[in-house]
Amino acid sequence: MARLALLSDIHSNLPALEACVEAAQEAGADRFVLLGDYVGYGGDPVRVLDRVMDLVADGAVAILGNHDDMGANFDSEMTELAASAANWTRNQLDPEQRAFLENLPYMVEDGDRLYVHGDASEPRAWHYVTGARSAAVSLSASPARITFSGHVHRPAIFAEDCQRQPIRYTPAAGVPVPLMPSRRWHVTLGSVGQPRDGDPDACWALFDTGTNEITFERTAYDIDAAAASILAAGLPTGLARRLYLGV
Repeated sequence: MARLALLSDIHSNLPALEACVEAAQEAGADRFVLLGDYVGYGGDPVRVLDRVMDLVADGAVAILGNHDDMGANFDSEMTELAASAANWTRNQLDPEQRAFLENLPYMVEDGDRLYVHGDASEPRAWHYVTGARSAAVSLSASPARITFSGHVHRPAIFAEDCQRQPIRYTPAAGVPVPLMPSRRWHVTLGSVGQPRDGDPDACWALFDTGTNEITFERTAYDIDAAAASILAAGLPTGLARRLYLGV
């Protein structure tokens, strides 16, 4: 039995990452699961990756995200805003950090759970799970009872009904949700470093493998410091402004 701290979409936001790690440890987390997009958008890619690598050395699971992908087509489908941050980020990373990202898996099976950044049907295609239809596609491809993903920056829970059709739930912060063993689930985690659900507080979740309960948490952090690092890096001001709005 374990309590898993699930974090996704950190996006080079060191104050948000540190706040969530501290909150998870205080909540009794036994292990961290990191679902990708450690870099991009924010101004602290080097220190964020150092922290992520430390967590992995201590036993954390880490998955590759699309912003972490340093392949030839890295920018091919990104917005102009995302591409500008991605290109800047590439030039900040040292060879060890690049190698760490290049060797991350697209997904990991862990007991009755599957961890992936996008969806389980085509992990390398970075599909978004945003509604019942896309959740159904991911669930049909997943061998696991519970699939955990990130990528969309909004927290949601999809449960298969008796006809194997996903029903969406929007979790409330701090309220445990039982993921009943009789159903299959797809959970999107929201974002640590760049929430887009209208709440600027960092989003993460704690999953208890004994009780099968997941609790989404919102953790306040130093947004001023995160925004200042973006501006100091010369990145677009819109990337700093959106942190205050949660969009």
